[in-house]
Amino acid sequence: ILSGSEDAKEKANKMGYPVMLKASAGGGGRGMRLVNDEAEVDNAYKSANREAVTAFGNGDIYIEKFIENPRHIEVQILADAHGNAIHLGERECSIQRRHQKLVEESPSPVVDEETRKKIGDAAVKGAKAVNYLGVGTVEFLMDKDRNFYFMEMNTRIQVEHPVTEMVTGADLIKQQIRMHAGEKYPEYLQNFKLRGHSIECRLNAEDPSNDFMPFPSEITSFHMPGGKGVRVDTHAYAGYKIPSHYDSMIGKLIVHAKNRERAINRMQRALEETIIEGPKTTIPYHRAIMDDERFKAGNFDTSFLETFEYDSEKYMHKEGIS
Repeated sequence: ILSGSEDAKEKANKMGYPVMLKASAGGGGRGMRLVNDEAEVDNAYKSANREAVTAFGNGDIYIEKFIENPRHIEVQILADAHGNAIHLGERECSIQRRHQKLVEESPSPVVDEETRKKIGDAAVKGAKAVNYLGVGTVEFLMDKDRNFYFMEMNTRIQVEHPVTEMVTGADLIKQQIRMHAGEKYPEYLQNFKLRGHSIECRLNAEDPSNDFMPFPSEITSFHMPGGKGVRVDTHAYAGYKIPSHYDSMIGKLIVHAKNRERAINRMQRALEETIIEGPKTTIPYHRAIMDDERFKAGNFDTSFLETFEYDSEKYMHKEGIS
């Protein structure tokens, strides 16, 4: 934890610019500031500190080296009270806006078996070093050469945990409870094999054409897709009033298929069948992402959406439907 902006400058000069200042209690991209040189440190530190205090009630800030145009790769871990810890593969989380994930998938299209073992072993080693218990996520940044750098650990169930469940068959909520009840982790997960490919799209009540402005309002019509390999996690329904005080996510659409190409095709169909009337949503934006050739080829990093061209008219079902 940094003691102040002068401490940040000292550490940044040692590791080299650019660096990232991050709130230790942060999440969802809040309390984060990119710093390109020493002249920016003071303002960036004060700004990150203020935002962290407002959002989390904790203004502690730490510093890390900024990796330009990385991929965001995270590893799911499971640890019991008997000293055992395993990983359940990785998730690709590079499709983000404002450092918040929009699309997640497992496995990552760029992680091979050798890299999976290395990054998985690193995550397990970190969990064991702190005697971790339960389900958690170790997050890394990965460069174009598949070198990976520890970013943070989320000591909780993640929004995107369903894609791991779909490719491993593990019920992570059930395992979280069992681990904290003192049970040993299931040995069948020790040598798991990833089964196919899974993708998740976060359904947010936001207007993608207006810088993802939140769109709290009443849902007047609500229809979710179904069928083989399609899962929906949501609390919303027709008549539900989306509040303005909380996160804009109103659901998660998850698909599973034999391989990534088929998973993308299944997600495209599922999104086309999804109807939410009332608020603007990210549904048409997700359809555009699924159609993008760079996304289909797995050729993207965390800067993908900065250059992504979204044609809202093309992907609207019809007037008044998101």
